[in-house]
Amino acid sequence: MARQSSIDDIIRETADEVVARVSSAIARHVGDLVQAGLQRELGKNVVARRPSPSARRGDITRWVADARARRVPTFVIEATGLDTKKKIVAKFGANAAFEKGKPLPKPKAA
Repeated sequence: MARQSSIDDIIRETADEVVARVSSAIARHVGDLVQAGLQRELGKNVVARRPSPSARRGDITRWVADARARRVPTFVIEATGLDTKKKIVAKFGANAAFEKGKPLPKPKAA
């Protein structure tokens, strides 16, 4: 019986060593897979994102008073003395184009 227990002990110790080596290798492999997946997903999100409004804003040099216009640039306000799109369209007409450093478009006929 003593011989049987010593063989069991040897097998158990060997199995424990193998499990320890294999489990650390599996953990490293799973970690690498997770890291690769995260990088892939983060790469997708970065490309899909729109730049923030502050990042998109630049120096506006041309503005058209059309139905989609949201805000009136300061250079148009300073040049015309009018502060709303509605007032500008009433005076200059729809689709009047304003360019920084150039003369104002002709006012529309009354």
